[in-house]
Amino acid sequence: MRTPDAVVVGSGPNGLAAAVTLARAGMTVEVYEGAGTPGGGCRTAELTLPDFRHDVCSSVHPLLATSPFFRSVDLAARSVELVSAPIAFAHPLGGGACAVVESVDRTADGLGVDGSAYRLLFGPLVRDSASIVPTVLAPLRSLPRHPVAMARFARAGVLPLRRLADRFATREARAVLAGAAAHSGLPLDAPLTGAYAILLVMLAHDVGWPVVRGGSAAIVDALVAELESLGSRIVTGRWIRSLADLPAVEVTLLDVSPHALAEIGGARMPARERRALDRVRHGPGVCKVDWALSGPVPWAAQACRETPTVHVGGTLEEIATSESEVAGGRHAERPFCIVVQPGVVDRSRAPGGQQTLWAYCHVPSGSGVDMAARMEAQIERFAPGFRDLVIARRTTTAASSAHHNPNRVGGDITGGAATLRQTVCRPTARWNPYATGIDGVYLCSASTPPGGGVHGMCGFLAATAALADVRRTGRGTRDR
Repeated sequence: MRTPDAVVVGSGPNGLAAAVTLARAGMTVEVYEGAGTPGGGCRTAELTLPDFRHDVCSSVHPLLATSPFFRSVDLAARSVELVSAPIAFAHPLGGGACAVVESVDRTADGLGVDGSAYRLLFGPLVRDSASIVPTVLAPLRSLPRHPVAMARFARAGVLPLRRLADRFATREARAVLAGAAAHSGLPLDAPLTGAYAILLVMLAHDVGWPVVRGGSAAIVDALVAELESLGSRIVTGRWIRSLADLPAVEVTLLDVSPHALAEIGGARMPARERRALDRVRHGPGVCKVDWALSGPVPWAAQACRETPTVHVGGTLEEIATSESEVAGGRHAERPFCIVVQPGVVDRSRAPGGQQTLWAYCHVPSGSGVDMAARMEAQIERFAPGFRDLVIARRTTTAASSAHHNPNRVGGDITGGAATLRQTVCRPTARWNPYATGIDGVYLCSASTPPGGGVHGMCGFLAATAALADVRRTGRGTRDR
């Protein structure tokens, strides 16, 4: 293979999206990955027992289903099948009570006195979802193509979740919003937590919360296959510590954390850029547990047995307490847990009627605490008899997650805290958020807009910015 025109460091979905975008533009690309297999957090492995296939991190993919980048990839032709259930996610509240998110009308019908307010909020948002999502998945410097739809989204999304939830009286409606907002890793009284709730619930109504048949690794396999079909390649088992470890090329894209960017940039990194990167705040860590089960989870609420995703944490007030404790540096006794049971729609994940299950909860950054017992107690609370089904488990603490994947600083899986400042200036305050201050070098990780999630847009947008610089100047250029 001839000397490449461009290199990409890191082979998560963003790194691969960047590489594919450059290769489609006619560049020959080499991707360097430190781990033995590509994919970053988008991998599938037998983590507990043979033939039990667990997603290593990313498992549920509403953003992939609506991502402008992934809509340019023929996933079906490369054997990627998104599967979902009529119930996008469920939220048990005890005693068999449960909030259920399916279509807007069916969800509203189950919310009693809150039905009209729910339809009023989500009906127009779901109708305009195709206009809203591309703007949300773009840098804030981009003007919205559909300003009325975006104004409707922003008017509700800018609110802290607690204020948004004040529109509703039932614990079911309030719990639906709280569970979706808690994906942010922020206390529920923080600005923009309403946006997480609005976006994730809107997507649940629009495209569902699908999983990939056989595991999330199929997404990476599809991107690798396309990249190789374009004459480029991936080199695994090669950690990049410095720009000096890379060949001299026109364009270098780094799917790494801001801290790693500063290290790799070394003496070529301007001092002001290094100081700005030092100010980047990371979110809480996550403790993840994978279980091999002898059968389906015995949820008390029937709806929880019919969906891949269950939010476990009780009422809005209980979830708010859990997330506030983590923000204060403590480990919640009753943590809010995001639970995924892919076997509900994908029997290939485990043999003979058995199932895989994974869940994570937020913990203080860098925590080495194993939260498995507390998480199991939460699940048992809403699914009596759950513990009797466990035949194997594996815990990944925040500290061990950070050790195996350097992009997860302190166990943060989102590339940086989703604060108001870091939403507007992600990762630092500059017009081109993908430029690094080093000629021809760009950042393309989840630490850039639009942030975490399997959507590939950080890589696509960074590569697009790099190509624009090449066309304008004949080479990658510094953002001045």
